[in-house]
Amino acid sequence: MIATLVAASQAADLKIGMVGLDTSHVIAFTRVLNDEADKNHVAGARMIAAVKDSSPDVESSYTRVDKYTTELTDKWGLKLYPTVTELCRHVDAVMIENVDGRPHLKHAIDVIKAGKPLFIDKPLAGTLTDCVKIYRLAKRHNVPVFSSSSLRFAKATLAARAGKHGNVLSCETFSPAHLEPHHPDLFWYGIHGVESLFTVMGPGCVSVRRGTTDDGKIEVTGTWKDGRIGIFREGKGYGGMAKCETGEHPVGGYDGYAPLVEAAVKFFKTGKSPVAARETLEIYAFMQAADDSKAANGKEVPLKLDWE
Repeated sequence: MIATLVAASQAADLKIGMVGLDTSHVIAFTRVLNDEADKNHVAGARMIAAVKDSSPDVESSYTRVDKYTTELTDKWGLKLYPTVTELCRHVDAVMIENVDGRPHLKHAIDVIKAGKPLFIDKPLAGTLTDCVKIYRLAKRHNVPVFSSSSLRFAKATLAARAGKHGNVLSCETFSPAHLEPHHPDLFWYGIHGVESLFTVMGPGCVSVRRGTTDDGKIEVTGTWKDGRIGIFREGKGYGGMAKCETGEHPVGGYDGYAPLVEAAVKFFKTGKSPVAARETLEIYAFMQAADDSKAANGKEVPLKLDWE
């Protein structure tokens, strides 16, 4: 099925469907795909359909879903389907967009069983256990899956990862880290800065220690298996600094949504994720370990991840 999709994608725009319409991302992604006049337009795919879904116990979800749904149907002409399974019959690929990570597993199960390539917006799921379940199921069914924050695709961050400044010796990043009581602390918003940190450092974190900055903000220090140190801090805006062989270089910025959408379209067409499963899952294991360290009064704890 994936090979057929790759061949079809070379002849016409991919048809993409979304699940979960309670985040501003659904508008931003649709605009960048469907508005050819947009300066950040990404060609090769169109958003055509969606499943309306939201969470009754998350205010930022249930207070926004109707507004976004109306814009998607009235302005952008998206067709609504009652179930994920029905949606999958009419699209080539799916983006799970619920702002709440908890429903992502159940939606992913339906998409994977339908054999459609799947992008899952942050957070990947509501727990580390669910994150691993999604990737295990996708592997079992040989369905490509990809999840990332848009921060991964900032040019300066990718340049550091690619070795433009020589080997990365250490890195510190920051982003907002608003909390949501149904998720591990960093899953909700700190994911942005943590994604930047792992983009620069790569996988290989073995232990985590959580503390606070002088002004009481979250600070999480990871130790990599080669002895390198990576630090995430709660802060205003997005940024950071990578210490490389040629000196210190800024990383962790935000370059908009278009680079992520472009990566997702390429992923849908090739079936190859730009981020290895191990690295994505390690990001969530790092954030879970940060909560474990907090519960242990700031003690350093091992990063635990049951993955190949």
